[in-house]
Amino acid sequence: MKSKIYTVIFAAGVLVAGLLCASVVAAAPAGAKQATPQAAPAATTNPNEGFLRTWKDVTRKLIDMGEDFPEDKYDFKPTPEVRTFAEQLLHAAGAVYYFKSTIDGTAPPTEDPKRSDFKSKAEIVAYAKKAFAEGTALLEKADFSKTIKGRRRQINPYEFWSDYCEHPGEHYGQMVVYYRLNGLVPPESRPKK
Repeated sequence: MKSKIYTVIFAAGVLVAGLLCASVVAAAPAGAKQATPQAAPAATTNPNEGFLRTWKDVTRKLIDMGEDFPEDKYDFKPTPEVRTFAEQLLHAAGAVYYFKSTIDGTAPPTEDPKRSDFKSKAEIVAYAKKAFAEGTALLEKADFSKTIKGRRRQINPYEFWSDYCEHPGEHYGQMVVYYRLNGLVPPESRPKK
């Protein structure tokens, strides 16, 4: 009995919805131009495009932070054991060359770029921009059809490029904390105008 009542209620709802739609269409002024729905961007199965979109988004956020964070706080670190804000940005950018060395089969850098080699915020941001641009170029040429010869084993290309794109995101998250500990709001978290 209950299922028949629900069926009748459902059918009545469908009928009312159909009548409402028909009345809206009939009420439109004669000759009114119908809105053309905007086509959504086509989905892609090209892995380079998806990974590139992720890479560009996170590295843009890091550059925005580098340009925005006050220069007098660039050497801030929450505890003595961790990197300063400047060292976080230098590490995230310098990692491009570590990943690149795996692709090229060359020796990886032995350490992060040294803070002492960069005298100003502007020099650090310029280094990050250059490294991230080189990272974009490296990813644009990525071949997802072949495994990558790692230092200790063959690496699935999706695993390698996922790690490549995820690594700067880890440092983005850490740098958000540096902002918050200084009473600042990261650029990405600010209300959009």
